[in-house]
Amino acid sequence: MCGIIGIVATSEVSAALYDGLTVLQHRGQDAAGIATAEGRCLHLHKGNGLVKDVFGEAQMRLLGGRIGIGHCRYPTAGSEGSDEAQPFYVNSPYGIALAHNGNLINTEALRQLVFEEDRRNINTQSDSEVLLNVFAHELAQQPTLSPDAVMNAVAGVHRRCLGGYAVVGLVLGLGLVAFRDSNGIRPLVLGRRDTADGVEYAIASESVAFDILGFTRVRDVLPGECVVVTANGELHAKVCAPEQPHAPCIFEFVYFARPDSMIEDVSVHKARMRMGVKLGEKILRLRPQHDIDTVVPIPDTSRTSALELANVLGVKYREGFIKNRYIGRTFIMPGQGERVKSVRRKLNPISLEFKDRVVLLVDDSIVRGTTSRQIVQMARDAGARKVYLASAAPPVRYPNIYGIDMPAPEELIAHGRSEEEVQQLIGCDWLVYQDLADLEAACASPNQRKHGFDSSCFTGEYVTGIEPGYFEGLSRLRSDAAKQVRRKVV
Repeated sequence: MCGIIGIVATSEVSAALYDGLTVLQHRGQDAAGIATAEGRCLHLHKGNGLVKDVFGEAQMRLLGGRIGIGHCRYPTAGSEGSDEAQPFYVNSPYGIALAHNGNLINTEALRQLVFEEDRRNINTQSDSEVLLNVFAHELAQQPTLSPDAVMNAVAGVHRRCLGGYAVVGLVLGLGLVAFRDSNGIRPLVLGRRDTADGVEYAIASESVAFDILGFTRVRDVLPGECVVVTANGELHAKVCAPEQPHAPCIFEFVYFARPDSMIEDVSVHKARMRMGVKLGEKILRLRPQHDIDTVVPIPDTSRTSALELANVLGVKYREGFIKNRYIGRTFIMPGQGERVKSVRRKLNPISLEFKDRVVLLVDDSIVRGTTSRQIVQMARDAGARKVYLASAAPPVRYPNIYGIDMPAPEELIAHGRSEEEVQQLIGCDWLVYQDLADLEAACASPNQRKHGFDSSCFTGEYVTGIEPGYFEGLSRLRSDAAKQVRRKVV
């Protein structure tokens, strides 16, 4: 998962891009980059680390221009070296910089075609560089440079690229380009700001980036839509792909998005509140005479759900863990050893909230299960009589192939296991999962109820379809063992 932002303004944009990326930092902590256009000159700086570490005063001074894009990254596949930082750049045609959130599922076939037929070389393992070169080739086939030419090129991208992707790009001599996959799997939002000097536009992964910058959220970019904002602030938009099932990623609502964001016209905060209500109602159905004394969230994402769940059950809500704010999100830690070490660094229990109590821990989801197992043991060590665990999401049994670094299937604790078997492995006294129908109802806008979501990590049903052998290749890329080998090579 990555964060992307693009801005066309009436004044210098580098500082606004920096601020926007800091708000999107939760989406990626591996690398960051900014590219700006100043006339026919493109300025680019990127590197490994947090936004605040990649950009200093000297770098920011070099990023002149009123049009720019930014990216914060965490790796889903390929290597974790500095050559994977975005935006990527090609000088033909015109000069194009591109930043991408998501994952292509036909990368290897495209890589071969781009080399053999498009005569373009891909220098990294990143599918984002492949996508950039596909777009560049399609744009090179157009007779002139115009918004219509870009939209024709994006239509070519949609024909050739499979997967989930949201993209912002710069085309020198034209302006800002943004587009979204035809299923709308990855989020992308359009914002506008009126100034004394004219209208300014921004496009970002989440609307929360607009709040800090003073932009007003206009709408989500439509599935398959291309948006072009020229250097003088003219907005052009067109859907460039045949209509497909609209299937936004439901895991954005479960975990990744900030609660103060709006995605698909739905408040993430409200969606998580409804998750808690639905889960509380399920617990009352299963155990109307429950013995739960206290509901304790596993910080931070589950807090909203846990509070509503406690209200439904009519029991105390208590903060039982203190979080070290200087530790990153364990879900996106690069290896299992690092994740295991980070849990004790990240959370410390408040013993008086556990001692002699029956405690219901609430988490947003359970992926590998190793973190859950440690936290359950921490609650026991703090004196809890019984430890129950509730997940605001259903069992994660399958990898997410559209841009979330869920591991190889065999590393998912629920893959091929019953809920009772997962409960035994985690070591809790009772494990309860959210039902998928309840989760989807909690996250759906009136319009989305007609379409559904990408819930493939729960169901194994992939809206784009997958080729035979895809998961075997995914295991070679995403398993912790494979990542350890790549790190040794790097």
